[in-house]
Amino acid sequence: MTGPHGLPDLSHEETLRYSRHLTLPEVGAAGQRRLKAGRVVVIGAGGLGSPAALYLAAAGVGTIGVVDFDAVEQTNLQRQILHGTSAVGRPKLESAAERLADVNPHVEIRRHDVRLTSDNALEVLRDFDVVVDGSDNFPTRYLVNDACVLLGKPYVYGAIFRFDGQTSVFATPEGPCYRCLFRDPPPPGSVPSCAEAGVLGVLPGVIGSIQALEAIKLLLGQGRSLAGRLLLFDALKLEFRELALRRDPECPVCGERPTVRELVDYEAFCGVEPTPQAKALEVSVGEVARMRADDPALLLLDVRMPVEWDIGHIEGSRLIPLGELPDRLGELAGNREIVTVCRTGVRSLRAVELLRAAGFRHARSMRGGVHAWSEEVDPSMPRY
Repeated sequence: MTGPHGLPDLSHEETLRYSRHLTLPEVGAAGQRRLKAGRVVVIGAGGLGSPAALYLAAAGVGTIGVVDFDAVEQTNLQRQILHGTSAVGRPKLESAAERLADVNPHVEIRRHDVRLTSDNALEVLRDFDVVVDGSDNFPTRYLVNDACVLLGKPYVYGAIFRFDGQTSVFATPEGPCYRCLFRDPPPPGSVPSCAEAGVLGVLPGVIGSIQALEAIKLLLGQGRSLAGRLLLFDALKLEFRELALRRDPECPVCGERPTVRELVDYEAFCGVEPTPQAKALEVSVGEVARMRADDPALLLLDVRMPVEWDIGHIEGSRLIPLGELPDRLGELAGNREIVTVCRTGVRSLRAVELLRAAGFRHARSMRGGVHAWSEEVDPSMPRY
């Protein structure tokens, strides 16, 4: 049933459930009905999406969309609180939907079991009032930003790295968008992923909760949003800082003369896909094992960070982190057979491109990295 202004009524059970909201003058019964009528989509049921979705459901946001296509892994459990040990191996959407329904059975959960792309983003996001981005990569952030600007939807942004987090609200009518702050993506490989650099487990709880807070304020029409402000959080210092943001009149998406009028290929825009030439230089872990047996002089060049090396490495390999490689090429013999190694094979391909450009004609990359080595060659190698 609907009440005043076409907003849904609250049942007696909902009135009791949300009683602490109803006694807040800034929320009250009218505000709680607005939350019940609200529709928020969360991109990713991972570190940021977990606390955001949980608090949105608990708050009584009537429709929550969750976009994710991945399965729960053991490495997720340290921070992705939507999922428990029993969910390992299951689709994250299943685990998330069950948990959110248990938190609040009055909330409708809409599952989107897809990778968000330029082909489906406008269709997926169109029916929601607010977009909360819990993604962990630059292509998705640029995609979500551009889609939100084109659709006129507020974009609640969050990002985490090691002990640092940041959040803001983009794509509001008067505020800047993500591209006003970051016009161009960083060079490929210049920013390590959380898997490579690590992240403190509680950090996404802080940032994801703030994202949920901003989404709830937007639905209520209360308070001052983070539009026009970038909130920075340093967990080690327990320190918040704030930067003022302005819309860039030259922004290609939301500026005075926008040039981006449709979604593009964001993987290509961010340069995250290795070139076909580099992909052709991959060798399997089985091939590497045979090469080592045939050629004791083969150099396995591990380009991970020292902390990753300490977790586990292939016996006899040599460590030169990717960021140091350009300055240490002189330590390598140009005519030697080299196979680069990393965690999953992404950084090692970047290393091969660098080595080949510097004249190392016999450099190749081990496909799948130490993860594949652990699965197919040496099970004693720890995975992380």
